Amino acid sequence: MTTAHRDQRPGPRPRRAVRPAAAVALTAVLALTASACGDSGDAAGGEGDGKGTVEFWDNNGGVRTAVWKKIIAAFEKKHPDIDVKYVPVPITEVQSKYDTAIAGGGLPDVGGVKTADLANMVAQGALEPVGDRIEDGPLKGRLSNGMVESVRAAGGEGDEMFSVPTSANQSVLWYRTDLFEKAGLDAPDDWETFYGAAEKLTDAEDNKFGFTIRGGAGSVAQALDMMYAQSGVDTFWEGEKTTVNAPENVEALERYTDLYKKATPAADLNNDFTKMVAQFDSGDIGMLLHNLGSYPDHVKAFGKDRIAGIPLPPSADGAPRTIPSNPVDGLGLFRSSDNKAAAWKFIEFAVSHEMNSLWNEEAGAIPARTDAVGDAWIEDAAPVKAAMESVNDPETKTVQLPYYLPDWNNISKAGTEPDFQKLLLGEMTAKEFADKLAGLLNEAQAEWKEQQEK
Repeated sequence: MTTAHRDQRPGPRPRRAVRPAAAVALTAVLALTASACGDSGDAAGGEGDGKGTVEFWDNNGGVRTAVWKKIIAAFEKKHPDIDVKYVPVPITEVQSKYDTAIAGGGLPDVGGVKTADLANMVAQGALEPVGDRIEDGPLKGRLSNGMVESVRAAGGEGDEMFSVPTSANQSVLWYRTDLFEKAGLDAPDDWETFYGAAEKLTDAEDNKFGFTIRGGAGSVAQALDMMYAQSGVDTFWEGEKTTVNAPENVEALERYTDLYKKATPAADLNNDFTKMVAQFDSGDIGMLLHNLGSYPDHVKAFGKDRIAGIPLPPSADGAPRTIPSNPVDGLGLFRSSDNKAAAWKFIEFAVSHEMNSLWNEEAGAIPARTDAVGDAWIEDAAPVKAAMESVNDPETKTVQLPYYLPDWNNISKAGTEPDFQKLLLGEMTAKEFADKLAGLLNEAQAEWKEQQEK
């Protein structure tokens, strides 16, 4: 599996401007919903007899094909009267393939669906609610509360669930244990230690830096992680307004971006995650913020004894962690399926303890199953174990990002990433950046609410 397929944040769609794109996206959703026919999202299928063929679309086809084939083989051995037709869909084509099938027919029985794409599919009536099925079967009480809440929030339909969570990722503070030991530094498990280490490990003349900051694609998502983790603000909305530009978040953003060129390489201005990870793994940089997906790269570069990864620290000693939600991957049951009984058997099997653990071990992600926490591979992967424990910790506050907004991806990427570079260069203040981002989000939220009320 290549690092390029492990970065979980979705990329931007082509666009001219943020506000028109929001209107176009929402109009497209409504139009597709109104015109769908045949096997579309509006067509209700049936339960079937629990046998026959189940068509399954893998939303990261090619990257995860091998592990899905193992799961399918085990399922068909247990259920010889059900055949699973596996269709690998490249991650870059998933959204367009689903939209086309919703509008013109041909949806599968089961498909991989991330929370970042969930609202669009729910709005088009494509997915079957699965909350009651979960409550009535072996999955009840076995799924991560944090992932369940993310699925509910992303669907935009109150407490209803429109997918079964299978995995999640999490931002991890990676650090070089050998460099920390040589400098006599403690692990960066609080913010003062983090910033102190970033300064102490920097010797720009010798090309050594304490941290590498993400200034290119994906920079805003990473900035939000750092802002909410430091500020302790535990909700994305306060009434009808976002908390992105709350004073605590602005202060956190200012402190974070102040690291640029003081404790980071100047080249970070244009680094996306692949360049950032490669730079960290090839040079003398003390710390990196990236998700669990880059763990194999770090181990390959340094060995397990010279690298460690921990969840971002809480805002203060004794305070709960405040973690912005990463997209949760899951399995959706499509309303148009004529064989829901067999399709649901496949979903339950794929999210069983053994299969969910197997999938996440090979994917390098956090299992949705809470009973997987003691599995051998997790015990052997300390960063994954720490991330899983933080996600499942009842004290952890998950800040639910508004994936349900049609223009969320554009706002958080194409709409504001150029401004983040201006912020790093000192051409914009942290408050100006946060206020602009908040304004775009507040407009998008107001428009979404207006459409919901029609």
